[in-house]
Amino acid sequence: MFQVTINGHDHRVDVEPDTPLLWVLRDTLGLTGTKYGCGIAQCGACTVLLDGQATRSCQVPIDSVGTAKVETIEAVEQDPVGRKVVEAWVSGQVPQCGYCQSGQVMAATALLKETPKPTDADIAAAMTNLCRCGTYNAIAAAVRQAAA
Repeated sequence: MFQVTINGHDHRVDVEPDTPLLWVLRDTLGLTGTKYGCGIAQCGACTVLLDGQATRSCQVPIDSVGTAKVETIEAVEQDPVGRKVVEAWVSGQVPQCGYCQSGQVMAATALLKETPKPTDADIAAAMTNLCRCGTYNAIAAAVRQAAA
């Protein structure tokens, strides 16, 4: 049994210690906004914030979360920075298929919380999530808009 804090709420979950955080979120708690993409922490579809840091949840075993605070796409708009990111995403009509976008939004939120006025190089270095639709220019534009 593990106790985790997700989106400001404490949850007790009865899962195996090596269960990835992604599957605890999706299967145990029903928070399906965080997506499964590759399962090897390469694509970023599963990105959540772990104590404010963009983290690929498919490779984080639940027993390593400890007292860290987990924030998912379901609660990102409760954060003022996250709200600005979502507004920029909507305004810029960033998504095409949308599958990777929850992870992209979480990565952008982490970036802007750490670097409120990022350079183009900062954006390129932080926004490493994959987008099969190729919306990288729109993503970068939305990050710049949210930073303004």
